[in-house]
Amino acid sequence: MKRLPSRLLLLVLVLAALAAAAGGWYAHRPLALAADKVEFTVARGMGMRQAAAAIERAGVGVDARLLALLARLTDRDARIKAGSYEVHAGITPWQLILKLSDGDVTQGELLLPEGWTFGQLRQMLESHPDLEPDSAGLSEAEILARIGAREARAEGLFFPDTYLFDKRSGALAVLQRAYAAMQARVDKAWAERDPATPLASPYEALILASIVEKETGRAEDRGLVASVFANRLRIGMRLQTDPTVIYGLGPDFDGRLRRMHLDTDHPWNTYTRAGLPPTPIAMPGEAALRAAVQPPQSDFLYFVARGDGSSEFSRDLAAHNRAVNKYIRNGGGG
Repeated sequence: MKRLPSRLLLLVLVLAALAAAAGGWYAHRPLALAADKVEFTVARGMGMRQAAAAIERAGVGVDARLLALLARLTDRDARIKAGSYEVHAGITPWQLILKLSDGDVTQGELLLPEGWTFGQLRQMLESHPDLEPDSAGLSEAEILARIGAREARAEGLFFPDTYLFDKRSGALAVLQRAYAAMQARVDKAWAERDPATPLASPYEALILASIVEKETGRAEDRGLVASVFANRLRIGMRLQTDPTVIYGLGPDFDGRLRRMHLDTDHPWNTYTRAGLPPTPIAMPGEAALRAAVQPPQSDFLYFVARGDGSSEFSRDLAAHNRAVNKYIRNGGGG
């Protein structure tokens, strides 16, 4: 092989040095942005050139071809990660490439409130601006299958908490995390249950916890509310709790519970049927789960709401009727 003439070799070396200097200057020059903050999404399956074009379209003043070339020359073009990103004034092309290859995606935040139903949860997830509604159009059974749930019904299976997630991730991924979190909480609560509990399974604990969650106005009453239901279950007394009746009425409930509702039989009517309803009625929090499996010892069989969020507890029907007469104008109780 012939060697390059010394002058030509020198020219090649000079050009290479100039190119490297130009590349270094470009890599570390702050980019112009269309706003102080620009957000963009790198979709799954995008290559670096496609991602660079999407970034340019979003309002980042970058030459898509040069950005893709810089990523290829630094061996980071195949390492970019899908997701939503956020860049601010002063960012350079090299910092942008590092952000893409490190997967430094922006996060969304979602609060799942205690006491919400699956219907409320699903509506919020599928309308959240930072989540892909990949559960939309799926039946309840299909959703449960997608997240690996064993149960036949979705109600109550998701732990209420604040969840952080990568923007543009799917609603199913959040549901899967919330399901796993609830499974862990239920398993822990069941392992620490009172041996005298009248509950037969972790799922029954979840059902009772959901009722306690809906019936408790003040945290300090939660344990005694659970003890009332545990005492009733032990002696075969019907739970007679309004929230289960309301849940069973579904969208037909107009906000006012009437005598005919209490007398109309359905699987969640604990006035007409003994024992627990067939499913939870809401998402219980950790405190409600603990109360359901470790209620304090008491001989209370009744309670009524006082109207200020607290409850009046009674041991017998006569005392309960007196409490109802005193507080009925401010609402009813169990």
